[in-house]
Amino acid sequence: MIAVRHLTKRYGTADGDVVALEDIELAVPEGAFVAIVGPSGCGKSTLLRILAGLMPATSGEAAVDGGRIDGPRRDVGVVFQTPVLFPWRTVLDNAMLPVDVQRLGRERMRAHAMDLLRMVGLEGFEGRLPRQLSGGMQQRVALVRALVHDPRVLLMDEPFGALDAMTREQMNLELQRIWLAEATGQRKTVVFVTHSVGEAVFLADRVVVMSPRPGRIVDVLEVDFPRPRPLSVMNTEAFGVHVARIRAALNAVGGLE
Repeated sequence: MIAVRHLTKRYGTADGDVVALEDIELAVPEGAFVAIVGPSGCGKSTLLRILAGLMPATSGEAAVDGGRIDGPRRDVGVVFQTPVLFPWRTVLDNAMLPVDVQRLGRERMRAHAMDLLRMVGLEGFEGRLPRQLSGGMQQRVALVRALVHDPRVLLMDEPFGALDAMTREQMNLELQRIWLAEATGQRKTVVFVTHSVGEAVFLADRVVVMSPRPGRIVDVLEVDFPRPRPLSVMNTEAFGVHVARIRAALNAVGGLE
């Protein structure tokens, strides 16, 4: 579903070029859940923005379903680090933003948006404004907004990083439940950027480990725990082995202090 080949990204600065990503090779199968971890500044978010069509690569290419990414696509949804909700729009209107932008037919899509709000536990809050919601509830709205137009690919850039630990765990369970709720052949392809090694192992089928800048892929770990995964899986020896391998890979390239 996602193919990245020899992708490099350079930023021009007054002091010369800064290489954010170098020679990235990545293949993500349809319906897979892939997490990307790495130290701050390694280019994780840059890679996600390129996949979202929000910025171009300097060289190499990225493609979704065989089509080269050269701008934002309707079959890709994005969840950012912060919810980025319009304060004057209600929960439902914020969730319906892609419907309005893409002119998909508001009346036809309203029922679908309400179903998604119900799925994430926001039924009864559709008329509220963002300031009337907790941080976790706002991020649920952002998730619904990314899903409402039924994209085939969902890109998530540290969406739970600003939440407290308990809310973050609840959102991990919520995301897993929503992803698993779709039939196997229709399941979203997810690329999830995070700083949390534990979160990556809990959520993903595959964890991609990146080096400090310039960002390169230094390891790929397959995670085969049965789903749905309870939070208690984090207390198992097998989970600890996966976490230790990722931390060892990060430490080997100077990704950990």
